[in-house]
Amino acid sequence: MGVILCAGFYMSIGTRSYARSYLGGGGLPPAVKGLLIANTAVFLALLVLRGSGAGLLNVLALVPRMVIHSLTVWQIATYMFVHTGVLQFVFNMLQIWMFGRELEDMWGTTRFLQFYFLCGCGAAVFVMLAILAFDPSGAVIGSSGAVYGILAASAALFPEREIIFIMFPLKMKYLVLLIAGIDLLLSLGSPGQMALLTGLLFGYFYVKSPSRPRGRGRRPSPLESLKAQYQAWKIKRAKRKFQVYLRKQNSRRDDIIN
Repeated sequence: MGVILCAGFYMSIGTRSYARSYLGGGGLPPAVKGLLIANTAVFLALLVLRGSGAGLLNVLALVPRMVIHSLTVWQIATYMFVHTGVLQFVFNMLQIWMFGRELEDMWGTTRFLQFYFLCGCGAAVFVMLAILAFDPSGAVIGSSGAVYGILAASAALFPEREIIFIMFPLKMKYLVLLIAGIDLLLSLGSPGQMALLTGLLFGYFYVKSPSRPRGRGRRPSPLESLKAQYQAWKIKRAKRKFQVYLRKQNSRRDDIIN
């Protein structure tokens, strides 16, 4: 539940030039590598501990009741690193590797990590609301919320890219819609898992927002953006004043000539 189950049917990625970022060399970028290592470490720890790992699971999993009453706010982020099912773990890691590495190459490590945690933590807020409304004792684990954001960003940036899904080529924009539809059906009995689909919205609007990252480099802060807008307004205002001044001068010159 709450897993992108259809990811298991990805056989390969198209052989066109846009597939090089997935299949080519060069190693893994730092953020993707770190996410894969961190998720694998937690997964193996829970696997080794098994029954005795319940304490660790309770600390890391997102339990809205505990976040509100015990202020375990770190769970809004740590739940993304917890996987107890093999399929859930493999599929989520596969998609971080397949699609996340290109985003990090485009945006840089810092921007990509900001984006990843924005999608995962943003989805966690909706997860908490859904669980508190329908199942106060519920809990959610897994990086699906952040992974959905990665998929949505890839679809928004490269909607026409073709992925080989099972045995048929499917455009990225349709693949993401298909994944969302399948996961929605699989999660009907779990409000928390359904709420993770909001990661798609965070990913999509992050890419489509006016201040979206367009390449490597530092992204301006909100204060810097406001300052730049103010400077642009001052320049525009000065231009208008100068145009008014020129019109007045031309009018006086015409009066003299007449």
